[in-house]
Amino acid sequence: MKLLITGGAGFIGSAVVRLAVAQGHSVVNLDALTYAACLENVASVADSPLYTFEQANICDRVALDRIFADHRPDAVMHLAAESHVDRSIDGPGAFIQTNITGTYTLLEAARAYWQGAGKPAGFRFHHISTDEVFGSLGPAGQFTEDTPYAPRSPYSASKAGSDHLVRAWGETYGLPIVMTNCSNNYGPFHFPEKLVPVVILKALAGQPIPVYGNGAHVRDWLFVEDHADALLTVLTKGELGRSYNIGGENEVSNLELVKMICALLDERIPSGAPHADLITFVSDRPGHDQRYAIDPTRIRAELGWKPSVTVEEGLAHTVDWYLENEDWWTALQNRQGVGDRLGRA
Repeated sequence: MKLLITGGAGFIGSAVVRLAVAQGHSVVNLDALTYAACLENVASVADSPLYTFEQANICDRVALDRIFADHRPDAVMHLAAESHVDRSIDGPGAFIQTNITGTYTLLEAARAYWQGAGKPAGFRFHHISTDEVFGSLGPAGQFTEDTPYAPRSPYSASKAGSDHLVRAWGETYGLPIVMTNCSNNYGPFHFPEKLVPVVILKALAGQPIPVYGNGAHVRDWLFVEDHADALLTVLTKGELGRSYNIGGENEVSNLELVKMICALLDERIPSGAPHADLITFVSDRPGHDQRYAIDPTRIRAELGWKPSVTVEEGLAHTVDWYLENEDWWTALQNRQGVGDRLGRA
């Protein structure tokens, strides 16, 4: 199968690219190479005859039409997005442009290609989204695929908008779509502004580790390589027009997560122990959702998928990866906004 993967130089997208090539799929990686992208993420497959890179913006219809015509993919996996909540608070315009206008432009290009090709039965448009579109949970309950949308940040609102567009193109035009909404990802190649790498890199530098509010916000943590496996499972086995929630089944509060990372660093770098002494509580961000949790019943029952990595195993692997790949993250720390407190509103 030939896959057109948007955002394939990003964190989750690159994991999908690497796994898809390993599984024998041909991959066209379409990425605009914005601040959070890094071609080093796909260096391990860059020389494969199954891999091709196209630098383009999903808002550029002319470029998209050319790419569809040149490569004639069997499926689209749409991961390109602005995704950092704090940045969306400071500058929501980029999120509306990429996540909503960009998704619309990609849908129209995909529809024109699919219709022009005679509506091949095997074509798929797989839209990858987030559990943040569902809003915030209380102490109990989980998100299902039928949970009403209630986004609370510019980022989640823009992703909710993109979800609605994809559903509408499936219903109105018959575009063969599948959708997924995932919980918080972590793992190798995670851009340094996100929580897990922030904790690791602040601790390594002996700097205060910022924790928003009281650290009681709860997330369901999904190892990125498990997520990539789930996405390819949905693409190849999922029912058209259906959505699937993907979770790691690892609910942990932010403070617990930070302490787990600090304990792993204590084992590996005793000279800096106890790293938890660096934890510093900072003012919360506006509209910070209290809890996310995924009910994985549908993907487990219908497609036979479940996560393979516990949060303890995944964090140990992630910490080791960052310790072994200093050149990768050092180069990214100089990019705009990395290391700064964003999203104060």
